[in-house]
Amino acid sequence: MKKYSVGIDLGGTKILIALVNRETGEVAASVKKKTKKDKGPKNIIKKMLEGIEELLAESGVTTEEINSIGVGAAGQVDRENGILIGAPNLDCYDLNIKQNLEEHFNLPVYLGNDVEIAAIGEMKFGAAKGYDDFVCVFVGTGVGSSIVKNGKIIYGATGTAGEIGHVIVDLNGRPCGCGAHGCLEAYASRSAIERRIEGALRKGRKSCILDYLEGGKSITSGMIRKAIEREDELVIQCVTEASEYLSGGLASIINFINPKLIVLGGGLIEAVDFFYQKTIKKARAKSLPVPAEKIEFKKASLGDFSGVIGAAFLDERK
Repeated sequence: MKKYSVGIDLGGTKILIALVNRETGEVAASVKKKTKKDKGPKNIIKKMLEGIEELLAESGVTTEEINSIGVGAAGQVDRENGILIGAPNLDCYDLNIKQNLEEHFNLPVYLGNDVEIAAIGEMKFGAAKGYDDFVCVFVGTGVGSSIVKNGKIIYGATGTAGEIGHVIVDLNGRPCGCGAHGCLEAYASRSAIERRIEGALRKGRKSCILDYLEGGKSITSGMIRKAIEREDELVIQCVTEASEYLSGGLASIINFINPKLIVLGGGLIEAVDFFYQKTIKKARAKSLPVPAEKIEFKKASLGDFSGVIGAAFLDERK
């Protein structure tokens, strides 16, 4: 078997591309590309091609040493044909990722959902190792999840199972990037927190987060953490509100699916422990008593690399 695979985590604000050792799961080299300002299908393909070329050049590894390329995308995917059906946060629809990458590199290409690949990574080498019954929930630009039962991903009838971010939490609520209103993602994601803070600042609310926003910078999870450490009233209020909604979503998972473990990951979970601790405490309180007592929570342990590591093993998917 060839030693390496390329894993790609295509998110709403960045593309992370890594060369992964198939025996150990270790990341041998990685390249990051920003996507926030350069969205759309042509730009996304261009950045992926450039990123893989950079990765190969920096590592000195040739395509002859690579088993496959795996891509996890933040959106709905056609796994069989390798097509990104829809990714509102990337402004991409009906993008044939498999065809574009296979034609360029002459390597087999596999496509999955971004949280699906994170679940695979955490199951093989991370927080869910040894578990075959768990749900993985990642909170970042959006809110996504993947369901694992008997050691296998549950895809559902149309391959879209696990879209917890698009569970309706308010029938007449905020607009969501998917086109609906009142989705959990519109209330509990980092993007939702960012919009709430920015809206309050425009109305004249005071916040120390302004100290970090010079030069037109966007609000990041790290900035949110620093503001909370400084006991900023506005940021704490917005994060607490998001936690209230996310904990309700997790309680729904606990009551409906009854998993043994929920793995929480993504930039917001990783950076803001206040958000993580508050969310899991509230999730237990909102769940039915018996499953609430038994449910385990863990933070994703592979950090930024959980997705790329999982993507590198999409060829093993059954």
